[in-house]
Amino acid sequence: MLHPLSAINVTWPNGSRSICSQGDDWLQAANAAGVQIPTGCMGGSCGACEIEVNGEVVRACISTVPPSASGSLTVGFATDPYW
Repeated sequence: MLHPLSAINVTWPNGSRSICSQGDDWLQAANAAGVQIPTGCMGGSCGACEIEVNGEVVRACISTVPPSASGSLTVGFATDPYW
């Protein structure tokens, strides 16, 4: 069972890596890692901050770092053909 505060190795779109904990705010974690996630409305409705976390699209402004059984996550920038 994964402890809620276990270290999670995050690989960012620019290839950098950082250590996060479950429940960390995605925007703050990205900023600390030197990664800029675009934002718009800051309320979850515009989709400008969408990222892919292990292939699942989430909105970084309203999401947190999820648990990871493997202890690692890969973040990518979501692609939206309408942006």
